[in-house]
Amino acid sequence: MSEENQAIDIGGHPLFVPNWFTSSGRKLGPETMGPVVEFFMNLLERSQQFHDSGGEPLPSVGEFVKAEAERLAPEEWKEDQGNTAIRMAMISTLLKLECCVSGTHTMDDVGLGAFGMYKTLPGLDCTFPEGYEGLIDNMMKELPNDLVLYNKPVKCIHWNYTKNGPDTKGMLFPIMIECVNGETFAADHVIVTIPLGYLKKHQNTFLSPSLPLHKLHSIQRMGFGTNNKIFLEFEQPFWDEDCELIYLVWEDETHLADVVSDVKMSWIRKLSGFTVLKPTERYGHVICGWIAGQESEYMETLSEFEVLHSVTQLLRLFTGNPTITPRKLLRSQWFHEPYSCGSYTYAAKGCSEYDIDNLAEPLPLKGSNSKPLQVLFAGEATQRSFFSTVHGALLSGWREAERLISHYTPASGSFSSKL
Repeated sequence: MSEENQAIDIGGHPLFVPNWFTSSGRKLGPETMGPVVEFFMNLLERSQQFHDSGGEPLPSVGEFVKAEAERLAPEEWKEDQGNTAIRMAMISTLLKLECCVSGTHTMDDVGLGAFGMYKTLPGLDCTFPEGYEGLIDNMMKELPNDLVLYNKPVKCIHWNYTKNGPDTKGMLFPIMIECVNGETFAADHVIVTIPLGYLKKHQNTFLSPSLPLHKLHSIQRMGFGTNNKIFLEFEQPFWDEDCELIYLVWEDETHLADVVSDVKMSWIRKLSGFTVLKPTERYGHVICGWIAGQESEYMETLSEFEVLHSVTQLLRLFTGNPTITPRKLLRSQWFHEPYSCGSYTYAAKGCSEYDIDNLAEPLPLKGSNSKPLQVLFAGEATQRSFFSTVHGALLSGWREAERLISHYTPASGSFSSKL
């Protein structure tokens, strides 16, 4: 949290010290692989520029990066042609990791023109010592006891009652929230913060009347994928002491690809890298593997033992050490979480800022004679620059809180929250 750390602008890709392992059990050095990372980052930066400049030559980031890599690589590495094949395989690894960053099955699904919508903030990432639970516990301390209700899953939000609405102590309300257990709550306003994945799955039943057509279309156009973490604990590290990131490079993946041909047989190939948890004094020898897309969703269906077996075989192959054995495995399963149905939002092909704005627009729509601001929308998917992030979710919550505050205090200027 120091000022020095928070002033560093890393463009969303931290400068981790890497180790590279290949599928033949070789460990490669920065002189071979360093130029590939630089080359790939350059292509990603160029991908982001089409958002402002327009004129994107291809529909998706994946198609653009692959086409440009194949066009430019021969000239870029003509002095070192012996390493061209392994460097192209490394680009496949980087594409798979970029799927994790975007939360998509393949970068071919991420819109080239929309890719630059996403903005990064300067500063290194912060890890809360007690996880996000620690953050929520702190927030809860500021609220009166018994204000937050738990275990009340919502079945449907009935809104726009003009008469015959829920009557509570002689007051009529425009909204009735119906819970799965049959319990109901009357309200003037409701802020919906559920993930886009849940909305996609339940868009026709979650609100009554249903969402307006333009909102439904935007929900369909926006991307929402799965990115999972697989934590592994070891007695001793197989990585260098200063290593912060481990890349796995399949030497046969010289034809650029970020999906596997057979999910059931080869899902493990999508697991392309690990971050090393630091400091070691706090975490011990723990690494976090990243896996996105349909391969990640399939991994969720396997038992913990099956996943551990596959990951162990993978690491033995890549390190050339047949005795490597993780002590413990812990994984996330975001796709099968019933209230998220995936991880976070990405800018899909055919999607634009207007879709995010449509999703964020309160109901009833402007121009209606009904009571205003009945259903408001927040959450990372409604933040046009910082979707997919926690700060995006936080900013969207502040935005909707300010909307209601200014609605009830129109004469005075509303407060302005800055990150």
